[in-house]
Amino acid sequence: MAQIVLASGSPRRRELLERIGLTDFTVRVPEVEESFPEGLTPPQVVSYISREKAEAAVKLCGPEDIVITADTMVFLDQDRLGKPRDEAHALEMLTALQGRKHTVCTGVSVCQGATRLTETESTAVFFRSATEAELRRYIATGEPMDKAGAYGVQGRGALLVERLEGDFFNVMGLPVLRLARMLETFGVHLL
Repeated sequence: MAQIVLASGSPRRRELLERIGLTDFTVRVPEVEESFPEGLTPPQVVSYISREKAEAAVKLCGPEDIVITADTMVFLDQDRLGKPRDEAHALEMLTALQGRKHTVCTGVSVCQGATRLTETESTAVFFRSATEAELRRYIATGEPMDKAGAYGVQGRGALLVERLEGDFFNVMGLPVLRLARMLETFGVHLL
């Protein structure tokens, strides 16, 4: 019998699957070096890493299992903003985002046996201008320290976001509508 496997250690991705009614799944986290070839566009980068995660994950699963992997990155122009190294780095990133638009890209892969499907979702995020004192208070909460781009839109980081264009859940790390449509290809219907 096919089992759904989320190949991610992200608690937010687990929460999002549960929110859309997918509660019967297993979590298996493959070891993958998140490197990619030079010269790729942001959507190509997240697709490449998502496929690499999928290839590693299917080796941990049975041939009938439906495996879900994802990779989310924050890009300011073409520069990738990862997780901050420390509070000073978080302040540097958040300062760079102020009053500007940036893009959150997620590559999602769904695999079962020899069938592999990878798609991407991009969301434009517009930050409001904030004072350095506001940014320092936000950093002091600890929330930015394990988040790409140094903010979490699902928490207090929402207070820095003026608006979004695209999938809100993508900014949290998993574009749920896109994933649901991909799962339909594998016979999984969430509605």
